[in-house]
Amino acid sequence: MLVGVPPGRPALLSLLWAVAMSSSCLGIPIDEERNQLLMREKMMQLGGQLVLKKEEELANTKLMTLKKAELTQAMKTQNFPPSMHFFQAKSLIEKSEVFNILKKMPKGAALHLHDFGILSMDWLVKNATYRPHCHFCFTPRGAMQFKFAYPTPPTPAPTECSEWILLEKYRKMLQNVTEFDNSLLRNFTMMTENPDVAYANQNVVWSKFEAIFFTIAGLVHYAPVFRDYIFQGLQEFYEDNVLYLELRAMLFPVYELNGTYHDREWSVRTYKEVASMFMKKHPEFIGIKIIYSEHRFKNVSFIMESVQAALELRTMFPRTVAGFDLVGREDTGYSLYAYKEALLIPVSRGVKLPYFFHAGETGWSVNQIQSIEDHHPLSPDWQGTSIDRNLLDALILNSTRIGHGFALSKHPAVWAETWKKDIPIEVCPISNQVLKLVSDLRNHPAAVLMATGYPMVVSSDDPAVFGAKGLSYDFYEAFMGIGGMTADLRTLKQLAMNSIKYSALLQGEKKAAMEAWEERWDKFVADVARSPQHLHARRRGDHVPHPH
Repeated sequence: MLVGVPPGRPALLSLLWAVAMSSSCLGIPIDEERNQLLMREKMMQLGGQLVLKKEEELANTKLMTLKKAELTQAMKTQNFPPSMHFFQAKSLIEKSEVFNILKKMPKGAALHLHDFGILSMDWLVKNATYRPHCHFCFTPRGAMQFKFAYPTPPTPAPTECSEWILLEKYRKMLQNVTEFDNSLLRNFTMMTENPDVAYANQNVVWSKFEAIFFTIAGLVHYAPVFRDYIFQGLQEFYEDNVLYLELRAMLFPVYELNGTYHDREWSVRTYKEVASMFMKKHPEFIGIKIIYSEHRFKNVSFIMESVQAALELRTMFPRTVAGFDLVGREDTGYSLYAYKEALLIPVSRGVKLPYFFHAGETGWSVNQIQSIEDHHPLSPDWQGTSIDRNLLDALILNSTRIGHGFALSKHPAVWAETWKKDIPIEVCPISNQVLKLVSDLRNHPAAVLMATGYPMVVSSDDPAVFGAKGLSYDFYEAFMGIGGMTADLRTLKQLAMNSIKYSALLQGEKKAAMEAWEERWDKFVADVARSPQHLHARRRGDHVPHPH
């Protein structure tokens, strides 16, 4: 053992010493050795195997010059958006020239989205709540609920809600309608000026997150709003250069003004019809698929019924229903293993139901997990079972993709096996930050996965709830923060291609989608390559106006 070296370190030091000696003995300059290692790392990272065409190289040079300028400026000001909470970084991101390019980039598909988190909440406030016959009330805890009805909804029990108030009539009594509408918007999003104070821990942030969906439920489950919400949500992503969406949808009953309710089959059919209408208006748009989802707080017998419902829906709508998932806070919900009896139903019947499991969306240590397991009122099933093992069970249950996979780098055997099986993770940077899994996105575990070339896609989870829009904000955070300085146009191109490759589209659909994307990509690259260069001033540190 080398004198003065801590235990466990000699092997590393010996290796470094051997490399240094071999370089000097063989006469290989240290710079050459260093460059060879850097090149190997470059080839290993996501997109590192791609060979760019001449125009792509030119576009990449311009993009990377802008990226380096922004990073250099951030080092001076100590204001680097990915290192800041998104609520505080959003305005800085919107001034970024890199972000301006990413908005124009054809991003392919968004594969990890939840049904009623895709459309800017402004639309719900300014459109849905201004429709006739919209009523609201307050629960004993002060949460708002909405209901469309004529002449009025049934009188609620005092323990459930206050008396219903017609929103149109209420607004007429207000002196400041704008302030009221702004208060609605605050109830519909998580945006706040000081998120670290407002959301002191994960319990608080998840409580607010789930309360939002409770609040907007009466609006978005009203049939006319439901249809328009889908269409406008597709429009918002289309304008952000996303051509295909896969939505986790819980398919709650949708109601009409007269109080009648529609079932899951009606909802899936409506998704299909609205998407078809949108595609007629925008022929380039590829479409949507639904991943039927259920909450991971339900008991096993309920999930057994949900799996059966998923099988039936997939039989009725094979081109629209992609599969099944379990959603909700992973740290306090039932594990996949607890649901094994339900999740193995398709295999036991010899039929295929693709799974797209949320797994590894956890920041808890083993001790914290054990503490929850010891005290959680729902879960005698949790004894001796770590929620962290959801990744293992997602692999064993042949999940098509893994939602978030935040903890994957801590599980080397699962990491190796999912890579071997080519199971990608769906990385949602802003969601992971807002829900307090990571504060500085440079420290996101996906940085390691991206550096090693692990298959992944970038998505935005619930952008409307986080005050984001479409996919560009998450692409910016992944490109600038998670990917670091080495992520370039190759990384972006690989992520976009992955979104089509790992989608639930059929092979023929994937081929057509890839061709449509490539056409848009080539145009985007040409636009960037031929755009005016505003970089010399940036190199001198001068101010450069943001291009409009």
